[in-house]
Amino acid sequence: MSSETRFIDFKSDKQPTWCPGCGDFGTMNGMMKALANTGNDPDNTFVVAGIGCSGKIGTYMHSYALHGVHGRALPVGTGVKMANPDLEVMVAGGDGDGYSIGAGHFVHAVRRNVDMTYVVMDNRIYGLTKGQASPTSREDFETATTPEGPKQPPVNPLALALSAGGTFIAQSFASDSQRHAELVQEAIEHDGFGFVNVFSPCVTFNDTDTYDYFRDNLTDLAETDHDPTDFDEAKDRIMDPDGEYQGILYQDEDSVPYHEAHGVTEDMTEIPDGAPEDATDLVREFY
Repeated sequence: MSSETRFIDFKSDKQPTWCPGCGDFGTMNGMMKALANTGNDPDNTFVVAGIGCSGKIGTYMHSYALHGVHGRALPVGTGVKMANPDLEVMVAGGDGDGYSIGAGHFVHAVRRNVDMTYVVMDNRIYGLTKGQASPTSREDFETATTPEGPKQPPVNPLALALSAGGTFIAQSFASDSQRHAELVQEAIEHDGFGFVNVFSPCVTFNDTDTYDYFRDNLTDLAETDHDPTDFDEAKDRIMDPDGEYQGILYQDEDSVPYHEAHGVTEDMTEIPDGAPEDATDLVREFY
């Protein structure tokens, strides 16, 4: 890792095509700042992206990257980290990608506690497909396909993570750039699976969960007496039906990441002498 890395080193030469004002700009900028602040560099970073507006993020960041299929970004990130534990692996997705078709993978990635960072751009709507209700949309959120609202309670991703044994659970706001970057940085530095749900407003299709709404309703846990190491206190905050929180909800300071717990410490992309010839050819074909 390099201590000389700058924020701009993680910017690619591709210009984002997100809608002007999209929260994903701020989310991505915070990710790049956090990577630079932790001493990582593009040659040591692998970004895996899912489907949706957030899925474009690997194109806009300068690093190794893979744009996966819908809901499957976390298994890819897990495979990358297991193959080469020395890489800094960051998985990015949206609320539809991560909490709908990808919900099963999310729960298992959390419980395995693989040492990588998962950043979810939660705008509480499907943006790329033009404004359908998502898993985190409000019960009365009206769209063209749900004119009377979904009439289902929204998924609580923080509760899913806590119940699956999450060791780092945080929430941030794309517009609060410094705080967002700090929380992503802490997720990167955590020994284990660092999960950050980011309120990333969709200015085109969601006129309810707006920048003004979050500015008026977010409580920063750093300004309260919240103890993120207290499981019961974290549960109370996460299950609070009236609270919108920013900060670290829960962190297990004794977390042991998967690769340490299971002895996965070597770079498996290196093929040792004596490996079967057919296996060697197969690895070279797909690596």
